[in-house]
Amino acid sequence: MSNNYGNNTRFILGQQGFTLLEAIVALVLIATTGIALFDWINANLNSLRHIQQSQQRHEATRNALAFMETVNPQEKPQGEQTIGIYKFKWEAQTLKIPKGGKNTIGRMSIFEVGLYETEVTVMVKDNLLTRFNLRQVGYKQIYKFKEF
Repeated sequence: MSNNYGNNTRFILGQQGFTLLEAIVALVLIATTGIALFDWINANLNSLRHIQQSQQRHEATRNALAFMETVNPQEKPQGEQTIGIYKFKWEAQTLKIPKGGKNTIGRMSIFEVGLYETEVTVMVKDNLLTRFNLRQVGYKQIYKFKEF
């Protein structure tokens, strides 16, 4: 009569394959690594989104400043203009009451000048993107130029 235990001892002693405990430990390590990887990717995506929003605000501010160079707050103290995807709104308050200016040699100028504090709002699709204040010089021609 043969012993049935003789054939099974090599499987017990040789341990071929994974045990259930080893498989569970491997799955826990893979899951932990996966969670850490997804968290890292999520943090990078959030950082990218913040950088893109900051870049868009910076671009909008530069565009608004370039546009506001064309606005004379003495003639148009408030207004609204849409350019591309941006809507610019501004409102100017007088800081220094306009008075006669002087030219480069100290004589009376043909312009009246004043100092204004202008609040500029930049919107995209009716959503506030940025808001800032700037000081501007407003001017108005009050005398005609004399030719010699």
